[in-house]
Amino acid sequence: MKILFVYNADKGLMNRLFDIGHKLIRPETYSCQLCSITHDLLREKNEWTQYRNLSNHELEFLHRDEFLKKYPANVGQTFPVILKTIEDNQIEVLISTEVINQISSIEELIQCLPK
Repeated sequence: MKILFVYNADKGLMNRLFDIGHKLIRPETYSCQLCSITHDLLREKNEWTQYRNLSNHELEFLHRDEFLKKYPANVGQTFPVILKTIEDNQIEVLISTEVINQISSIEELIQCLPK
């Protein structure tokens, strides 16, 4: 099983700079709770890097635009979201946007993921 983490942000330097500014100026309105949990302003948090390095699962991290390009049949998907692959490279929701938006720490996120 592969676990896909899809951020509610698009790829690119300008998008990254906009996200950093948004996190600084109005963090309470930032639209990607998954980003907020796993990253500080400039990089991935150490606890999250440790989880990634120790995970027994294949992990893939995508921005919203990368995901929609790779999986165009999922245009109606909400973000952020954590998905898992099932047979024939099909995907299904592992942790929904609504659940992610209720999570407030890396530890809590890790508890929701398969061991």
